[in-house]
Amino acid sequence: MSITVEAPDAVLYPRGMPEDVAVTPADTYVIGVAGGTGSGKTTVAERLVERVGPERVALVRLDSYYADQPELSMAERAAVNYDHPDAFDWPLLLDHVLRLRRGLGVDVPRYDFTAYRRVDEVDPIPPAQVLVLEGILVLYPPELRALMRLKVFVDTDPDVRFIRRLQRDVAERGRTPESVMAQYLDTVRPMHLQFCEPTKRYADVIMPHGGRNDPAFEMLEARVRQLLR
Repeated sequence: MSITVEAPDAVLYPRGMPEDVAVTPADTYVIGVAGGTGSGKTTVAERLVERVGPERVALVRLDSYYADQPELSMAERAAVNYDHPDAFDWPLLLDHVLRLRRGLGVDVPRYDFTAYRRVDEVDPIPPAQVLVLEGILVLYPPELRALMRLKVFVDTDPDVRFIRRLQRDVAERGRTPESVMAQYLDTVRPMHLQFCEPTKRYADVIMPHGGRNDPAFEMLEARVRQLLR
């Protein structure tokens, strides 16, 4: 049985949105690309940058905005539910999106997934005509959705997503297969059903079969090229 919840009215700012954030035609065109872990959303976002050009498309990943928790021990950090909305530094992300949308550069934090901490280095992101926000929950906060002109949800079968997650976490993040499977059952799957999957209703475009769905991707690329002209 799946679990669904309605997104709250305010996630990032309890007192509502900052003033003067209405989207105007002159603003950077913001595209949100969401989907479950291993769905292929990163592939879609990176292909878009590669095909259209990094000088025209900036990419910001939600994974860079995990909240830093230096006060916790390594064991405590490892036990955090990183698939829950509370794991992210939403105010910082929103501030960066607002700056990029107004033509200002930002320093995106760099996150170490083996230590569950931010590192001292940052990744400078210059402004561009198009800003792609990619991550499992980028369609979750209403304040963030309000800044998007196009919302995309990459939809992939759960078994395929799990296999991709297993391969990635073992190869890139120093995890054991047993720890990945335990995390998937304890937090990844239930959080996907509760918080990620329901955001599909907000999508303007749903891309089935993952990031290598060439016909769907070509339509998305054509749309981006059209607005750039």
